Amino acid sequence: MAIDRLERVNALLRRAIGEALYKVFAGDPIDLGAITVTQVETARNLRNATVSVSIFGYENEQRQMIIRKLAGKAHDLQAIINRELTLKYTPRLRFQLDTSIEKGDRVLAVLNRLDEFQADEPTEPED
Repeated sequence: MAIDRLERVNALLRRAIGEALYKVFAGDPIDLGAITVTQVETARNLRNATVSVSIFGYENEQRQMIIRKLAGKAHDLQAIINRELTLKYTPRLRFQLDTSIEKGDRVLAVLNRLDEFQADEPTEPED
């Protein structure tokens, strides 16, 4: 399978999974606004897909609990994907936590503090 086709499949799955979360977790106390499907990596044979999920605003234990809930609802998500997308195979979904967005936020916060620190420093007059 061509690489660009696999990238299109990944993008389709990412969007479909993001939308399906609202159907599968309707009535569940999980804040779905805090969950973002950041990336989907599908195997070349379309049998398996790793779904990277960013969960914002929760402690680590709660994030792991949400990942376990996602894994528990993987079959329901696969059924929705099977109905909505036309693929040769519906991939088996595996969820993993993606912390790259939070790391980026921390880096930006440090840079902002450096900018504030430099703005507060008095400049030396030139002779």
